[in-house]
Amino acid sequence: MCGDRMRLSLMVQNGIIEEAKFLAYGCAPTLVCGSVLTEMVREKKTSDAAHLTKHDLLQAVGGLPSRKGHAAALAIETLHAALAEVKV
Repeated sequence: MCGDRMRLSLMVQNGIIEEAKFLAYGCAPTLVCGSVLTEMVREKKTSDAAHLTKHDLLQAVGGLPSRKGHAAALAIETLHAALAEVKV
């Protein structure tokens, strides 16, 4: 949509996200959402992290202007894609 990109790396052991790191190219809200997302998922069960939504992330960052809501959507989509790659 806007050209922002994000990569999320997760270290998972026994179903728990032990570490989360991100790399993003884009606007400041994208960087904020990536950073806050890593804090939100760290030490969380993968099954619980999979239930996080754009609304949860927007609430955690204190809200964003409507035209910047794509940043939270990108972060959540990236999280779900990363979790889909986790080997159980």
